[in-house]
Amino acid sequence: MDKEAFDKENIFGQGEPNDAFAQFFIGQSYLNPLVNPEETSVFLANVTFEPGCRNNWHIHKATNGGGQLLICTAGEGWYQEEGKKAQSLKPGDVVTIPANVKHWHGAKKDSWFSHIAVEVPGENTENEWLEEVSDEEYLNL
Repeated sequence: MDKEAFDKENIFGQGEPNDAFAQFFIGQSYLNPLVNPEETSVFLANVTFEPGCRNNWHIHKATNGGGQLLICTAGEGWYQEEGKKAQSLKPGDVVTIPANVKHWHGAKKDSWFSHIAVEVPGENTENEWLEEVSDEEYLNL
C-alpha cells in the first residue's frame, strides 16, 4: 500500500518518529500515544511502520497478567511467534499476545502498516528486547 492510500486509511494518525525505541527496530517507525499514561493503567498507542520496518524479537514479561494486544488499523503487516509460521495482518485483525511469548511484528516489505498496541496490565511487567529479525528471515516471508 502506498503512502497516500495508507494515510486515508490510518484514522488514528501516524504520530512522531519513534526515536526512543529506534534501537529496537529495523527501519522507521512512528508512535502516536492515544491515552495519557498518567491517567490510566492501560497504555494504548498507534504504531506506524514504513514498508519493510519491523521490530526486533521481544518478550512482554509478567509474573501474572501482562502481554500485549495488537489491533490492526491500516496497511498490511506481519506477526510471528517463535517457532510458528508468520501471520499476515490486515485492518480489523486482532492479535492476542500472551505474556512471556517471544515474537515480532511489522510492515510487509511493500506496504505501510499501522496497529494499535495495547499493553495489558499485569504484575512485574517488563519488555525484554532481543535480536533483530534478519533480512533473510524477513524476505523469505
